Amino acid sequence: MTEEIQMIYDELKSSNAKTLVHLENELQKVRAGKATPSMIQSVMVDYYGSPTPITQVANISTLDARTITVQPWERAMLPEIAKGIINSNLGFAPQNNGEVILINVPPLTEERRREMVKKAKAEGEHAKVGIRNNRKDGIDMIKDLKNDGMSEDLAKSAEIEIQNITNNFIKKVEDIIEVKEKDIMTI
Repeated sequence: MTEEIQMIYDELKSSNAKTLVHLENELQKVRAGKATPSMIQSVMVDYYGSPTPITQVANISTLDARTITVQPWERAMLPEIAKGIINSNLGFAPQNNGEVILINVPPLTEERRREMVKKAKAEGEHAKVGIRNNRKDGIDMIKDLKNDGMSEDLAKSAEIEIQNITNNFIKKVEDIIEVKEKDIMTI
């Protein structure tokens, strides 16, 4: 029985860790006023008729805290990359200088920063919901084991441990969101 309980704990921790990774990926898309290559990684470019991620047709880097540079591997791709950035609705105006594409990242206004914090907190809430759903799944597995003959005390202590694991992961989500909020609000 204890091996099965340990497997449930491990599965719960694994699922929650994936939720944290997803949260961090989503938070990278929330702009904090500083230019980062991850801001445009989701852009799709028409590469000879097929939609392709921008990272597969160009090198993306930052020139400074306000400028992203996109260096295509083929110069003929410059207009397509610019069109892809515009069509992605990220709010950027790419500038093609014939060699590279420059993207100026405008500074955020106070109002826009507050909107970004709200968006980050909403992502945090989504992550918490995912963690709570994982907890429910873990508790359901414990109940199934209880129905198969596990003792009442063992089941209760397993549920308490599942709740402790859940609380730890929710605290991690809150810490991640707090760091992102400070990052967004820092000018």
